[in-house]
Amino acid sequence: MTTVRPASLLTVTAAVFAVAAGITAPPAAATETAGSASSATAESGAGSSAGSTAAAETSAATQATSATANSAASETPPASETTAAPDTVAATATSASGETAAAATTEAAPADVATADPIETEDIARLKGDLNAHDPALVKGANGKPWYVFSTGDASIGGGAIQIRSSKNGRDWSFAGTVWDKIPGWLTETVPGATYLWAPEIYKHDGVYYLYYSASTWGKNNSVIALATNTTLDPTDPDYNWVDRGKVVRSMPTSDFNAIDAGIVEDGDGTPWLAFGSYWSGIHMVQLEWPSGLRADTKKPLRIADRKVAPNAVEASYIVPQDGWYYLFTSWGQCCEGAKSDYKIAVGRSRDVTGPYVDRDGRALLDGGGTILQDTSGDRVGPGGQSVSKDVMAYHYYDASADGATKLALKRIYWGDDGWPELDGDKK
Repeated sequence: MTTVRPASLLTVTAAVFAVAAGITAPPAAATETAGSASSATAESGAGSSAGSTAAAETSAATQATSATANSAASETPPASETTAAPDTVAATATSASGETAAAATTEAAPADVATADPIETEDIARLKGDLNAHDPALVKGANGKPWYVFSTGDASIGGGAIQIRSSKNGRDWSFAGTVWDKIPGWLTETVPGATYLWAPEIYKHDGVYYLYYSASTWGKNNSVIALATNTTLDPTDPDYNWVDRGKVVRSMPTSDFNAIDAGIVEDGDGTPWLAFGSYWSGIHMVQLEWPSGLRADTKKPLRIADRKVAPNAVEASYIVPQDGWYYLFTSWGQCCEGAKSDYKIAVGRSRDVTGPYVDRDGRALLDGGGTILQDTSGDRVGPGGQSVSKDVMAYHYYDASADGATKLALKRIYWGDDGWPELDGDKK
């Protein structure tokens, strides 16, 4: 959901992001904001060993929960989707302080929410307002509740913290602040040069909202995926408070992976998994545990997707359980070059959350496979950085009619007779 290339540096502007050859990274959003709260601190961890995929560390500082390890992932596929985003998310910034996470039970998304949707299908695409959301993590509103999008930060806004946008109806969007008013100090110590946070993921489990995000720098894999939690997403609630839970996965220059672009999924037994990665050796996966939301062990990360073509431009992994399958969505190509971007969304599926994933033609995603789901269309250039909430996919694109400005897009997902996803407008 964010990009980094193992090459030279990226130059970013407010609306168009020009990239040096072979490098892209998430642009900072260009909008006004008001953030509040103070950052919490946590200890950084050690990285991985040279020349091989390193085992990311598991301890997280400032954790106010006690972690209990779950068992390894079951081979049994899910009966229904369990990875739905939360119904509501905070719309203003707040400070980080202590919080107790809840006990572990899985919250499954409703099997069919389309009939209760307050807007018509064709209206989703006609978005208005502040749409400058890169790497959007969507929370679809239901039963009259608001919609929210978390997105990559901007060093000049809220100290670079993750941004929030909200909508009452899924069409009209406005900027709603940042999670904190600055990046937690331990992150800037662990990743020198990091000035804003990238590619958020929001996931609800047993009444706790888990916000995963990344810290990194251009063209390097000295990166961290970190976690913050909240027991409520109503900013008017006295308990509303984003708590820094520290590091989840760490990569270093000696690692063969890049710890950015988190995506959370639960398997059929309710065991949580974190998919991540960008370039380097592709998409990886580690097991998490509830209620901490941190790593369950220090095993070497699994590999689940690889383009097999230099510079291995695959990232932004997001896994959706559906009707006995796990669907792995990834972004291919180069983002962040405005109207010159060639980003696109691909998909594969597996009966097991850990793979092997194959595309529609049966080609393994570890061997360069992937079925293109969404590509450039007219002025909507380079779609990618996707997330899914219930039956809607969010992604960003670059508007060629507006000098390549970053824009938010929403499309409904339909599942064909053969089980493969189609997006609204592409449905046959």
